[in-house]
Amino acid sequence: MADPELVRFTLDNGLRVVLAPDATAPVVGVSVHYDVGFRSEPEGRTGFAHLFEHLMFQGSESLEKLAHFRYVQSSGGSFNGSTHPDYTDYFEVLPAAALERALFLEADRMRAPKLTQENLANQIDVVKEEIRLNVLNRPYGGFPWITLPPVLYSTFPNAHNGYGGFEDLEQATLDDCAAFFDTYYSPANAVLTVAGDFTVEEARELIEKHFGDVPHRPAPERPSFAEPAPEGELRGEQIDPHAPLPAVGVGYRMPDPINDLDGYLANLVLAGVLTDGDGSRLQQRLVHREPLVVDIGAGAGLFGPFEARDPDTFTITAIHPHEVSTEQVLAALDEELEKLAATPPEDQELKKVTARWTASLHSEHDKLVSRTLALGSFELLYGDASLVYRLAEKMSGVTAEAVSAAAKALRPDSRAVLVVRPGSGASGSSDQEGTEQ
Repeated sequence: MADPELVRFTLDNGLRVVLAPDATAPVVGVSVHYDVGFRSEPEGRTGFAHLFEHLMFQGSESLEKLAHFRYVQSSGGSFNGSTHPDYTDYFEVLPAAALERALFLEADRMRAPKLTQENLANQIDVVKEEIRLNVLNRPYGGFPWITLPPVLYSTFPNAHNGYGGFEDLEQATLDDCAAFFDTYYSPANAVLTVAGDFTVEEARELIEKHFGDVPHRPAPERPSFAEPAPEGELRGEQIDPHAPLPAVGVGYRMPDPINDLDGYLANLVLAGVLTDGDGSRLQQRLVHREPLVVDIGAGAGLFGPFEARDPDTFTITAIHPHEVSTEQVLAALDEELEKLAATPPEDQELKKVTARWTASLHSEHDKLVSRTLALGSFELLYGDASLVYRLAEKMSGVTAEAVSAAAKALRPDSRAVLVVRPGSGASGSSDQEGTEQ
């Protein structure tokens, strides 16, 4: 899609604003991204960022519980929120006439959510049930998003379970909630995005009206989550009582998503060359020709691409028959990576992958909710919302040599291997993708 007009400005209280007017349909999307994710939650409070996301839907000082739901749905709109490694987002999509309602609702809870013991206890139970449903009682639940990081990483922010352990969730207090809100949920630590059918003048006026008097608090200093890459192969094992077949997850460190975007994009294209479609290299060899696995996938980013700052993870996961060993799968994987490292992919193979990525990006950004959220997250992570509209071109510019170099960096002596075995023992914990409300 053609680059739309983007207007960016900052309110006196530090709130960054991105406006993307588009009159092609009478709807608007509003999102708020806060610069805090589960990598920022304190030790002993695993799952707290996601828990707090739930609490933000439980009313405010001026609106009773469930009022947010009623106001959006009665306007014919939809809403949600999600927690990611380095940010938490909230959004509404409504008819254009309801723009002020959405802005009021987001400003209202940015000013003062309703933090009560009743709401906290209720949402702890909700999150625990979500973990049971999505992880503990599901085959391969949390694999590899939760179970692979503790093998690959050594520091708490990168290795811990962002969905949360039950004991940590149950020990969360109102004081924890108040401190988390005061630290991270300030306008100076947030990006407001408005996309859709509105005029810039109208939006500016309404944003100043509703957000302008939200008190300023300084944004917290953002820590570095950097840690050295592994200096050897790291191994871990998980017993999954619900898994019908064994599985293996392999994790590698990726180039810095923010400061080495070209290297990061080469890894995205590499993932497509390896497993995107029946004609991809690992699908052809491990599923069709040999076959060694019943399912295989590769991805850049544990939670999808463009979801985190450094460090981020390249993953390859496979589910295989009992009679096939982990070592057989790893040997075939390493051989295919060595081939790519030695000989760059042919032009036709590369173009097929980049064309599919480009089409996917255009399709996603044609959806108002996806576009609104992407503009907000790119403004937050990269400081440049307009990068959203240049991604397809940058992806098309990834060279065969860059893909070959990315494959060469995925070395057996600097990776994590997680083996999942079916069995009767209890397994780890929980899942998270942008864990959604």
